[in-house]
Amino acid sequence: MVDLRNAKEALENYLDGYERENDKVKLKIIHTYGVVECSRKIAEGLKLSEEDCKLAQIIGLLHDIGRFEQLKSYDSFEPETMNHAAYGVKILFEEGTIRRFVKEDKWDGIIKMAIARHSDYSLQGITDERELLHAQIIRDADKLDNCRVKLENPIETMLGVPEEAVGMSEISREVMQQFENQTSVLLETRRTKMDYWLSYLAYFFDINFKVTYEIINDNHYVDKLIGRIPYINPKTRKEMERVRAELNQYIQLVLN
Repeated sequence: MVDLRNAKEALENYLDGYERENDKVKLKIIHTYGVVECSRKIAEGLKLSEEDCKLAQIIGLLHDIGRFEQLKSYDSFEPETMNHAAYGVKILFEEGTIRRFVKEDKWDGIIKMAIARHSDYSLQGITDERELLHAQIIRDADKLDNCRVKLENPIETMLGVPEEAVGMSEISREVMQQFENQTSVLLETRRTKMDYWLSYLAYFFDINFKVTYEIINDNHYVDKLIGRIPYINPKTRKEMERVRAELNQYIQLVLN
């Protein structure tokens, strides 16, 4: 059986090598445990076996292990500084660190695939059913806890500018077009701070399970995230009201 308690103890020991009180590191530690909890809720909502429920939580625990080295080296979450998913796979499987967290190797393929693909634009080409299932769970759980992150943490910690500066910026046409097409936003197309904020909302078009949409709906995440920014720019305010209406309608269609 998957030993979740051992994995959590091993992570705490691993994190002693990083500056825990750094705002960004602290954010990611809290996020890690948030994703573990979201993974549990999704797995239990899907009525998976106890083994798969525990495995989903282990993947949640380890999914962002590459982030801590990214922050240590670059003090940045930006993808151009490091592919944190690929680096996490390197730490765990090329350097053999996985055995500190999970003693048996029977789940290595599932864990490796889920971590490697958790931040990809989309999931394509995973043919193994169980690998695909866990890749989908971690992506949904990551997005769920990122809602909490975006609501609880200072905007400046996440985007590098005060929230007023975000609300003064505009949404670029290319990014709005992707939202209108009901797709996730390609990270490399983001130009303004509002592009970044809209990209977080467009994640809701890439949710895999109805149980995840139920959690999003029950927590009113669309309205809360849109209400988080003071839209000083009138054009942006108007566009975000359209975004609110379209996303809420989309989610209700999924649920009904």
